[in-house]
Amino acid sequence: MGNYNLDTMPVIRELKGFDARSGNLLERLIFNNRLLVVLTCLVVTVLLSYFAATRLTLNASFEKMIPQSQPYIKNYLENRQSLRGLGNTVRVVVENTDGDIYDPNYLEVLKQVNDTLFLTPGVDRAWMKSLWTPAVRWTEVTEEGFRGGPVMPDSYDGSASGVEQLRLNIARSGIIGSLVSNNFKSTMIVVPLLEKDPVTGAAIDYHQFSRMLEEQLRDKFEFAGSSAKHKTGEEGKGPIKIRVIGFAKLVGDLIDGLLLIMLYFGAAALIATAIIYAFTRCVRSTTLVILCSVVAVVWQLGLITLFGYALDPFSILVPFLVFAIGVSHGAQKMNGIMQDVGRGTHQLIAARYTFRRLVPRRAHRAAGRCRGLRRADADRYSGDSGPGGHREYRRGSADLHQPGAVAGVVVLLRRQPESGGAQFASGKQRAEGQRAGQSVESA
Repeated sequence: MGNYNLDTMPVIRELKGFDARSGNLLERLIFNNRLLVVLTCLVVTVLLSYFAATRLTLNASFEKMIPQSQPYIKNYLENRQSLRGLGNTVRVVVENTDGDIYDPNYLEVLKQVNDTLFLTPGVDRAWMKSLWTPAVRWTEVTEEGFRGGPVMPDSYDGSASGVEQLRLNIARSGIIGSLVSNNFKSTMIVVPLLEKDPVTGAAIDYHQFSRMLEEQLRDKFEFAGSSAKHKTGEEGKGPIKIRVIGFAKLVGDLIDGLLLIMLYFGAAALIATAIIYAFTRCVRSTTLVILCSVVAVVWQLGLITLFGYALDPFSILVPFLVFAIGVSHGAQKMNGIMQDVGRGTHQLIAARYTFRRLVPRRAHRAAGRCRGLRRADADRYSGDSGPGGHREYRRGSADLHQPGAVAGVVVLLRRQPESGGAQFASGKQRAEGQRAGQSVESA
């Protein structure tokens, strides 16, 4: 089995006619210890399945989504403590569809939304900005110096005078166009987020944060507490509309859409199973291909959790790609086994033949050349002398009929003289050696 053609391997119908010691080291290690290999894979699969089922989380990191090697980003990360509130931020816009922002009812709703967001875990409360936060201030220059205060008056009570004072503060605060819309129908709440919850120390769960925004804000104020209307996808018809943008909301929506992605994955797996079965007409072969592909996905998910990582919604397609590649390659290898079995080869031997075909042909050719060169180097000189007293050069190995080995002998015969050892002593002897090399090459 040393010199075989990968395309036309010998047909061996019984195992007793096959040399189990043939093949490379990896092949012998796998096929001569099949039970041990299967049990090892089974144990690893069970362990990684446990890790994937109990520890796998879906989340994302804002810092991993930005180009950290960019000079501006590097500068920001080095001074993040001085630039709090400028990174991972969610912006909530509250709109009054039946009036403007100076409606007392609207201002009361805005206050409730602001308080809900302020008490949400993971929010950097000191840097929140809205009409109801003391960090949003107005400033003016007078004859006595600078004067200022919070935009929302401390004495605001919903009365006409309080609303008028708020209107004046907004006009001189310079927040029109940023926190207040130009048409005075909506205002924005800027909500900076921390990377970790200061109480638990765990990373912010963006999925839970997104659900909070939907349930405690949009369902309550835009849909009047009716989550059923919200799930239909229609916009609320009340006087208040709430719109949310930001990285945390985007990731939360992506995680919510994973259920639909899983349905597509299940449908694709069923279609692949049907196609493979139609090709093989064998339940066992189809099951093996699909099962091995699923095991590859389980190993990937288990290793992710084992190394302490979370599954990123932006890379959720990677497990599906692993499954697709596994099915594709598994079907190809199963096709190779079926072809050898169809020629009459034993199933186990056909599997080993297919495993050998995984090694590129170039590797086999290179290995053949190396064997030929080694043998030619060992046998480049025979021990007999010719009639002229000169040493004859002849084939000392049965592998010299291979082109690589012949080339090796020619190279050895044409070498320049070296110090030490039996070398050509004269130009005449070198010429005879070259002629001998040419005759071997033509042969």
